[in-house]
Parts: sequence; C-alpha cells; structure tokens
Amino acid sequence: MKPNYSYEKRQRELAKKQKREEKMLKKAEKRAEKESSTPENSSEIDTQPTVED
Repeated sequence: MKPNYSYEKRQRELAKKQKREEKMLKKAEKRAEKESSTPENSSEIDTQPTVED
C-alpha cells in the first residue's frame, strides 16, 4: 500500500495548530490572572492602616 503523505502532512499541521492555540490560551489566562491580581494587591496596600510609634 502506498503511503498518503498529504494526509500525514495535514495531520501534522493540525497538531501544530492545536498546540499553538493551546499555548495562546494559556498565555491569555496568565495575562488575565496577572491583570486581575495587580489591582487587588495595590488596593490592599493602600487600605492597610499605618502604625506610627
């Protein structure tokens, strides 16, 4: 039986595309997590009472 190189190539391309999309989603999640945590941290710092001796 003759190997179907175009099918194999298409499968490799689809796998690469899927991996790329997963990587972009992970980056987007990290970016969103970082953006959401940054304002919370800065507001907590501003609202903490200061202790003067």
